[in-house]
Amino acid sequence: MKRSFWFWLCFVVSIILATYFSVRIIMTALGHGNVAHVHNISISADMRGPELGAVAAAAAVAPGAHSYSVDLDTLAARVSDTPGVRMAAVRRMPNGNISVRVKMYRAVAQWTDGDAFYPLSADGTIVRRPSDARDPASVLFRGALPDDISEITDAARNMTRYINYLEWIENRRWNIITTDDIKIMLPEDNPTAAIATLMMLQKKHDILSRDIHVIDMRDDARILVK
Repeated sequence: MKRSFWFWLCFVVSIILATYFSVRIIMTALGHGNVAHVHNISISADMRGPELGAVAAAAAVAPGAHSYSVDLDTLAARVSDTPGVRMAAVRRMPNGNISVRVKMYRAVAQWTDGDAFYPLSADGTIVRRPSDARDPASVLFRGALPDDISEITDAARNMTRYINYLEWIENRRWNIITTDDIKIMLPEDNPTAAIATLMMLQKKHDILSRDIHVIDMRDDARILVK
């Protein structure tokens, strides 16, 4: 008798719960109740301090929009197209609100078109809006860029005080233009080693302060100075 009682009690409770959740789902689908509408969109990033205003604008939906009318794939694609965003994930929360998580590019250098200065990621992606002022601690690039600028950026960071900008020549090697307008022609292979050699010459002989116009380092066997 006791088993029968607990069986029927559990059965009735299951029916009540199933009915409750079914009604809630139907009401939500029909647009009734708080969980049926988007009241808040939360945005979080994987790094501190990024400007998320553009992300918020891309993730915006109409106030009070029906939660299940929001296409999450379309919203994620819109956020992913925002400058500076490397990856985006969008979730619909149990309360009907939307959660957006983004992974941002990290600026490692700057690029200029001659007027403005654009922060760059390691793969050459523009990560934020441009600035009118150059960051003196950043390596500056002009013109076309290869797919990966991380190695040359790390090497050139050791001599930013002497560098005006770097340019990618014929899609295969780098030139450095110094603040005194000396053109340094780096080799196609191992340009970072050439920069290390250049810094040694600067330390020993102050070569970048001399009245020269070109330092040609393309030949491993010798350095030509003009």
